[in-house]
Amino acid sequence: MARLLPTIGHLTERQYQLFFLFHSVIARFKPSGLARLVDSDLADAAAAVAATLETSTRGVIYEHAPTGLPAQALAAELKATLARIREQGATVFDHEAAVVLRAIETGSRELGGAPDLPRAEAGYLDLVARLLQTSRALEPDTATLPGNTLIVP
Repeated sequence: MARLLPTIGHLTERQYQLFFLFHSVIARFKPSGLARLVDSDLADAAAAVAATLETSTRGVIYEHAPTGLPAQALAAELKATLARIREQGATVFDHEAAVVLRAIETGSRELGGAPDLPRAEAGYLDLVARLLQTSRALEPDTATLPGNTLIVP
């Protein structure tokens, strides 16, 4: 928690709620194919959505796009989540969502690590997963895999 606090210490109570809401989306997000979400993808997606929201607060409609495919898919999911909570009647201002996304971007850039780091020095996604008590398995979920598929005549 001490590593994460400098990146989120300035958030308000409402922004903390958005932070955890966005992280619940990030925890459930699965890129298509064999891709794996890494810290740089998260930073790219959060930066793009935050930039789009910041631009809209100035009265300009322009959608910033992340570069990588996993980041593009995650950015779309974050925007869809924001739209869904607004449809359900919640008031979320673009500025406060942008502040939260910038905090996520900063954390993932500053705390992001390489996959070969020891567990104590893991990257941002692993750190947040431990704090939120979710898992980020590198391997496919073995509970959903079929048993031995070898057929012997």
